[in-house]
Amino acid sequence: MTLSDSLSATNALASARRTLSTEIAALESLSNRLDSTFHQAVKLVLACSGRVVVTGIGKSGHIGRKMAATLASTGSPAFFMHGVEAIHGDLGMLTPQDVVIAISYSGTAEELITVLSVCKRMGIPIIAITGNPQSELAGSAQVHLNVHVEQEACPLNLAPTASTTATMALGDALAVACLEARGFGAEDFARSHPGGALGRRLLTHVRDIMRHGQALPIVQGTTPIPEALEEMSRKGMGMTIVVNNKEEPIGIFTDGDLRRLISKVGDIRHLSVSDGMSLGPRSVSADALAVEAASIMESNKLSQVVVVNKQGKLIGALHMHDLMAAKVI
Repeated sequence: MTLSDSLSATNALASARRTLSTEIAALESLSNRLDSTFHQAVKLVLACSGRVVVTGIGKSGHIGRKMAATLASTGSPAFFMHGVEAIHGDLGMLTPQDVVIAISYSGTAEELITVLSVCKRMGIPIIAITGNPQSELAGSAQVHLNVHVEQEACPLNLAPTASTTATMALGDALAVACLEARGFGAEDFARSHPGGALGRRLLTHVRDIMRHGQALPIVQGTTPIPEALEEMSRKGMGMTIVVNNKEEPIGIFTDGDLRRLISKVGDIRHLSVSDGMSLGPRSVSADALAVEAASIMESNKLSQVVVVNKQGKLIGALHMHDLMAAKVI
């Protein structure tokens, strides 16, 4: 077979499907094999008053880094400790309050066996993840989670593929089970991801980005339209809010209202804002999430909303551009 034949679309797709089928079969076998030991692992993580320390070397180390990151971002404080670095000083990071998750598919990694001997002397609970229940690593742990696979996706049955997929999935299962047990919600997740899009969506409130004070365009219903236009131009929101003498918003006068009024009347210089304003402006609370305000604006095809307090008094306004600038949308 030539190189071009081996790279044909048919062969490439067939290879991909064999790989995925092998890994799917490994995951299904793992799912069917889960038993009370998984529950014991969850209880150890939940009872941990220190940190969950994940350790491994080689491909297991790469999986361990991801596992620790997933645990940490879902409410179980965790970090990764490389097995080799551990026996050259990083064991000093461990405390008796920690839980250690040691990953080695063979269960024979000498570095991890050394790490676990130290953990046992310190009284640190150990969760071992291996593909060999008879291994020394499995026997050293309080809880052993078996990720054995019948076949790697690698046609040589050498490169860790299905086994690493199974291990990663098991780490996800452990993190999610702990997340659910803790009642860890979207806002908790956002607090650990404040720099990301989810953090902005779940931590940004209307009060954080609304315009207020002197930045608000405000007029009375009796204000002549030319004066209202000056207020709109100064404040740059494409509208002005119309309030009564109780500081309650009773209407809104927008660029669109202006165009419609000119089309209907012609000369508008003698008119007041009340002659062309839209009544009952849509409002939101300052305590609402900015993403909720965005949803209201998008569903009602609005460019602006007013912000009111519990008494219905005007305290701010929000423009679609404010949401975009805050990267909420």
